[in-house]
Amino acid sequence: MYPLYAELQWLPPAPADFPQRLKALGNGTGTLGLELRALALHALDLNQLTKLAKVIGRARREGNSLDPLTPFRLAVLSNSTIDLIVPALVSSAVRHGIALDVVQPSYDQVAHEALQPDSQVNSSNPDAVLFSLDYHALPLKLSLGDAAAASATVQGVTGYLQALRNGIKANSNAVCIFQTFAPPVETLFGSLDRALPGTPRSLIDAVNREIAEFVLDSGDVLLDVAGLAETVGLADWHNTQLWNLAKFSFSDELIPLYADHVARTVAAIRGKSRKVLILDLDNTVWGGVIGDDGLEGIVIAQGDARGEAHLAVQRHALDLRQRGILLAVSSKNTDEIAREPFEKHAEMLLKLEHIAVFQANWSDKATNIQAIAKELSLGLDAMVFLDDNPVERGLVRAMLPQVAVPELPDEPAYFARTLAAAGYFEAVTFAGEDLRRAGFYQDNARRASLQKTAGGLDAYLASLDMTITFQPFDATGRARIVQLINKSNQYNLTTRRYTDPQVTEAENDPAVFTLQVRLADIFGDNGMISVVICRPASAGIWDIDTWLMSCRVLGRNVEHMVLREILDHARAAGIRKLTGTYRPTDRNKLVVDHYARLGFTLVGEEESGLTQWELLVEGAEPAGVPMKVISLA
Repeated sequence: MYPLYAELQWLPPAPADFPQRLKALGNGTGTLGLELRALALHALDLNQLTKLAKVIGRARREGNSLDPLTPFRLAVLSNSTIDLIVPALVSSAVRHGIALDVVQPSYDQVAHEALQPDSQVNSSNPDAVLFSLDYHALPLKLSLGDAAAASATVQGVTGYLQALRNGIKANSNAVCIFQTFAPPVETLFGSLDRALPGTPRSLIDAVNREIAEFVLDSGDVLLDVAGLAETVGLADWHNTQLWNLAKFSFSDELIPLYADHVARTVAAIRGKSRKVLILDLDNTVWGGVIGDDGLEGIVIAQGDARGEAHLAVQRHALDLRQRGILLAVSSKNTDEIAREPFEKHAEMLLKLEHIAVFQANWSDKATNIQAIAKELSLGLDAMVFLDDNPVERGLVRAMLPQVAVPELPDEPAYFARTLAAAGYFEAVTFAGEDLRRAGFYQDNARRASLQKTAGGLDAYLASLDMTITFQPFDATGRARIVQLINKSNQYNLTTRRYTDPQVTEAENDPAVFTLQVRLADIFGDNGMISVVICRPASAGIWDIDTWLMSCRVLGRNVEHMVLREILDHARAAGIRKLTGTYRPTDRNKLVVDHYARLGFTLVGEEESGLTQWELLVEGAEPAGVPMKVISLA
């Protein structure tokens, strides 16, 4: 069993004083949630995860706040024993910023819990339901060589899973997380099992393909346990003795790994996946030190084992960029020297055009990472920092605990694999705009350059030649709408989170006003940049349930144009007043005066900082912004 995965080696080892630090939780000056996460951000074994979960449970029973962890209720339905898994899930979720409440019904009551409206699961109002099933739960009927019978078996299995999903949707409307199935190790024909219809291997392969397809179509979530089992090895994943003794569906040694994968999936549902990969250069992106070895002395050549290891890091970074992850550089170097390989070395895969922010100077890495976050208008919790130097990694972890910093082995050949194994960029949805995200942010740098020479804000906005497009929610934009709702933290008035089914419900409700907003300018298409949901509060009143905006369009007064569009539709619907709420978080102080700047009147304020606002529709006239308006609503 390769220890990278089984021992979570992308995380720093558990501290030697773990028991003492566990006892001291809650006695420090920081909030309990932050203290818990600081401890969870280590490679904890099952025993340590279980002890940490007991502390979390006690804190809950005593009514202690777990802020700033995000609450999430997960129901787990399984045909196997999960008593040891649940505490590991709770503790692993803290590592990913989630305060997880697990609903654990009776053993092997999957169908009852999913289909009965008043079952424990459906009555608990879960945010998501995890179908933690293994192949023993499937009615797999061997039909060796009979393609038609094999197809019927596969359709029967997927029909059963869809029925479970439909029960959850009808009774609790939770997100469903479906696992793929790890096939058994034992074969009937050897290699032919995969090709011959009706064998266990071919049946399970077909079922997994069907699950992947219907999850993509339904807006639910996939957890690829089959892929995870293949990564660590099926023989290590399946422990037949544990199954026979206690109905454990996989080895207890792999519970921390499984729990981390569930936790990162839950975190991705809540929009907590990372967005930026910050790269060190010397001995990370290339072998050697550019300032000492010179352009000819650094190692990145094909045909050289060390050089190919560093090229693998570059290739993985480029692949991440293609799917929408931003790349940045933080290097202790003279800027001109650090840029030279990007510009002149023939073997370099990374080019300057791929880098959104380039920080090469003699400041410490933590300061540079803060500058990168500021320039990108993203939080530190969106950042991943890759550096071969353990001293630099330790410094960033100590000074910027929000930044993800993977432990790297001494051997560069495993750098890229370790980064991938950590799962910082886990995704549960995919929108076409993800492919263009890196370009969006680099276009922003060009816009900033134009602003310096445009001669004032009004002249700058006019020079952008902007076009804003409004339209209601629809199926085409749904994936991006869900993504924005769950990922936007800074320019977000209420930070309410909605799943795909909940967005679909709002989209189809004629009483709910929805708006998706797109913006284009002379530098390119910014894509969808704002989402609004207004719900009827009472006769003649719309309450602004959700109003969020991408930070990459800050400073362009887009909010004024959005309010104009809301008011136009409010007047057409006979609405006389808009109400709105600002719910403060540790991330959205940016919009504390959002409603005040738009002319709303403050009508209520609480000690927590929550404020309530209203605006009379009649006579309201937000400031105009020089842009073309296209309204498809």
